[in-house]
Amino acid sequence: MKERLFLTSLLTAIVLAGLQAQTAASSPKLVVGLTIDQLRTDYIEAFSSLYGERGFKRLFQEGRVYMNAEYDFYSPDPSSATASIYTGTTPYYNGIVGDYWMDRNSLCVVKSVDDLAFMGIYTSESTSPKHLSASTLSDELKVATQGTAEVYAIAPTREMAILSAGHAADGAFWLNDVDGKWSGSTYYGSFPQWVSNFNDREGLNFRIDNVKWEPYLPVNVYRYVTSEVKQVTFKHNFSDERREKYRKYKTSPYANDEVNRLVKACLTHTHVGIDNVPDLLALSYYAGNYDHKSKTELPMEIQDVYVRLDNSIGDLLDIVERKVGLKNTLFFITSTGYHSPEPADPAQYRIPGGEFHIKRCAALLNMYLMAIYGQGQYVDTYLEHEIYLNHKLIEDKKLNLNEVMKRSEEFIVQMSGVRAVYSAQRLLLGAWEPHIDKIRNSFSQKSSGDLYIEVMPGWSVVNDYSQTTTVVREAYASVPLIFMGANVKPEILFTPTKIATIAPTVAHFMRIRAPNAASASPLTGICK
Repeated sequence: MKERLFLTSLLTAIVLAGLQAQTAASSPKLVVGLTIDQLRTDYIEAFSSLYGERGFKRLFQEGRVYMNAEYDFYSPDPSSATASIYTGTTPYYNGIVGDYWMDRNSLCVVKSVDDLAFMGIYTSESTSPKHLSASTLSDELKVATQGTAEVYAIAPTREMAILSAGHAADGAFWLNDVDGKWSGSTYYGSFPQWVSNFNDREGLNFRIDNVKWEPYLPVNVYRYVTSEVKQVTFKHNFSDERREKYRKYKTSPYANDEVNRLVKACLTHTHVGIDNVPDLLALSYYAGNYDHKSKTELPMEIQDVYVRLDNSIGDLLDIVERKVGLKNTLFFITSTGYHSPEPADPAQYRIPGGEFHIKRCAALLNMYLMAIYGQGQYVDTYLEHEIYLNHKLIEDKKLNLNEVMKRSEEFIVQMSGVRAVYSAQRLLLGAWEPHIDKIRNSFSQKSSGDLYIEVMPGWSVVNDYSQTTTVVREAYASVPLIFMGANVKPEILFTPTKIATIAPTVAHFMRIRAPNAASASPLTGICK
């Protein structure tokens, strides 16, 4: 009997010790989230022969790689994608439908992180996350640790910095378009002295005039994916750009090295990753086309972007390994899931298409509604694919808003280039189907229009606000999701997974609550 009790006690002690060891091993001291704007899985693969051993190859050897991650809503951009990653949900719940939208009250365009209540630091931009209506990973980490966790966001652009920092971070920093200084907002309290010191001693403005972007590798090693028309070489001198030099610099791979510089300063001058309380660094890189031009126009640049991105990732891993240790750090790396607009296809290939002008569509709709309901301005305004109706006029005329929207749908869908029209009523209360669900996930009652117009693929949408023309392309574009570091089991998986799973998965690693609108379950099988 005593022997049996002794064996039972011994087994219990062994099991408890094992569980304690497992818990300690699976709770990282530092989480590093890296969102790479416009990163593409197919480009990572296409340019793999150009990489060294420290970046992508190391991630694929030591990380858990999901090759086909997907956003659960249409038309992600830097703002909506970043908000989705850190809230674990879609614009329908987190309120960030895009980089900008129309404000119903003022009929003016609002940027996703604008807030006149909080002044900028090292910038004239007034900024806060007030439009973000769900909690983020950083918020939940702060709550769980009673504010003791350190959380910083560092990004080339304001939107990605603020929306990854969330409401409760210690600071969010981005590169100013005017002078290249690392900027912030009074929303997050006093500006850290270590960032001010960096600006004063090592700021980009001291170096940019000497930066020249030329091919990192010999030009004959670059391989062209779809064309034999080869670019001889390229050279971009940022000193020649004058007023635009910092904005253009942020669309070059050198912006990623600037992020790394500030990360190194952060790990040197703060307590991030030092104690057993988990900390969070929310970082962003850029991997899109230079100056937002077409990759067909600058084919060698996009290859060089991935070569230099490979080096920047390797440098980041080395910095964290030296300061914190990769065994103490959980990395998650993903993409914003969108690409800069491509030009319309040349006419000689006879690919069906045309131009859809939302301004003309709105004017014709207003004339149609006047013919039915009498004189008045029934269309308040419009933006890209959306039309906003004049609710006050409709109410004053004692009209049924749902009926007006239904008639508007029936009229617009007859226009050239329109595949479907969805009213707010249909999106909110209509029958469920996967296609409508993705549109609904892109919708917000607070900021979206009354009518969403789905334009046919191949057609160009003329945007009067940004003075651009965007070709509608709905072809599947793969997005990577990579976990690496603390107790992560290496594996490459091709089964599609949702971007919304990132936040609950990382929260599970940190032993904290998932963000309050993150309903997806954590990914399983990640730990060794």
